Amino acid sequence: KQLEEKPSVPATKKPKREVEVDSTEDVLSGKKAKLEDVSEDVNLADLMPQVKVQAVETVEGCTHEVALLADEEFTGLKQRTGKAAKEYPFILDAFQREAILCVDNNQSVLVSAHTSAGKTVCAEYAIALALREKQRVIFTSPIKALSNQKYREMYEEFQDVGLMTGDVTINPTASCLVMTTEILRSMLYRGSEVMREVAWVIFDEIHYMRDSERGVVWEETIILLPDNVRYVFLSATIPNARQFAEWICHLHKQPCHVIYTDYRPTPLQHYIFPAGGDGLHLVVDENGDFREDNFNTAMQVLRDAGDLAKGNQKGRKGGIKGPSNVFKIVKMIMERNFQPVIIFSFSKKDCEAYALQMTKLDFNTDEEKKMVEEVFNNAIDCLSDEDKKLPQVEHVLPLLKRGIGIHHGGLLPILKETIEILFSEGLIKALFATETFAMGINMPARTVLFTSASKFDGKDFRWISSGEYIQMSGRAGRRGMDDRGIVILMVDEKMSPTIGKQLLKGSADPLNSAFHLTYNMVLNLLRVEEINPEYMLEKSFYQFQHYRTIPEIVE
Repeated sequence: KQLEEKPSVPATKKPKREVEVDSTEDVLSGKKAKLEDVSEDVNLADLMPQVKVQAVETVEGCTHEVALLADEEFTGLKQRTGKAAKEYPFILDAFQREAILCVDNNQSVLVSAHTSAGKTVCAEYAIALALREKQRVIFTSPIKALSNQKYREMYEEFQDVGLMTGDVTINPTASCLVMTTEILRSMLYRGSEVMREVAWVIFDEIHYMRDSERGVVWEETIILLPDNVRYVFLSATIPNARQFAEWICHLHKQPCHVIYTDYRPTPLQHYIFPAGGDGLHLVVDENGDFREDNFNTAMQVLRDAGDLAKGNQKGRKGGIKGPSNVFKIVKMIMERNFQPVIIFSFSKKDCEAYALQMTKLDFNTDEEKKMVEEVFNNAIDCLSDEDKKLPQVEHVLPLLKRGIGIHHGGLLPILKETIEILFSEGLIKALFATETFAMGINMPARTVLFTSASKFDGKDFRWISSGEYIQMSGRAGRRGMDDRGIVILMVDEKMSPTIGKQLLKGSADPLNSAFHLTYNMVLNLLRVEEINPEYMLEKSFYQFQHYRTIPEIVE
């Protein structure tokens, strides 16, 4: 009875998508009916999204599947006949060729590959194609730093490019717009005119959608986008890429391809540095084999050092050894010529503290110092005289001249950008950064160092997940420059071998929806007449993942 009294969605409201008014209305009224029938025996299979997945034949090195509506047939992709929208000066990898073929066929594609594999090629191709066809294209990314970098890259290549982030807006009428996802979301809620001309939307680092705070923004955006738009999703390796493609297919009634590869152009070696020890222990070699004996030796060193340090129990665990360790390793990295190195810390305070411990080290020649000073002074020219006297600005130059950089969210945008440029030009040899730097900014180094294996996630301290570890360690090893990348993990607590093994050899985290109704969303939806919060919930990836579990429950 209760169910009868509250039909899930008022069927009178027209859904936003004009393209499919009838079908969505049927769905809505259909739901009403379904709810009324619940008392009788409902066939749960009817609620299920009607989507199927088909494998596509490919060459070795990548897998290719396509998600289709259940009543559609996949006829195969047509090879391109005319000229390519963009030529590349290098031979494309198998997964890049497959993705470009999907784009040429005007079909959405999700490319899931490691950080350094070269996913951007697929995005650039979609942009080139859209510009050639005189259509507009939007490139969205999770963080401003990434948007800035992509804007610089795209502008050099295509010129007709604009940038829109919370900090800055450049040429908003351009055909190719680089923006953060939040900006795209507010454009969709405003019903911006731009959206009518958009043919392609590229989502970079889509695995960010599992972020508990901001992940929901991606889902809102994807749900609100019109059905005639085609997508390119770029993602780190995710085990359930297929499920995501099925959702896109179900949501926008269009085929969505999944191209997945495990290929890593530069193999990685993983070392552990136990606190209190003085050497590195190779725990995963470049073939990906876990070396248990070395791991256990490292743990033994930790235990021995721990027994010595029992006296001092205050503060952070292993606090007594902290400073000298990072200093020791960075010095060793430089002596062995393993620079440039990115040192990841999980708080801004640590970032700065570690950088300041390096006062005795100097990595740059006099010539490099001059160049750093020149770049820096040019950059801060746009600041007012008072701003130039800010402690942040004054303190950072002496560090930069010695080849040491800091990168975190608390820096002035101008400083962040300058440091990114200096690092990519090789004028910074040691960069102390927080994990946002690992979010797809294309700034690989030869070595990556983790100052700790645990982080504070807003509630309590926890071990970093293997997905986070993969994402950050993926910054090591520069394609075409290093024969292998080096990853060093500093361990300062008793990490049990099972946890250690999971962390170093674990699989990527699956992409699970973090969808939740926010006040912001509800208020926005009240402003948009044709769409209500129930519709959002019904269409979300969260709901889709739950529908997917129905068959298991039934069984």
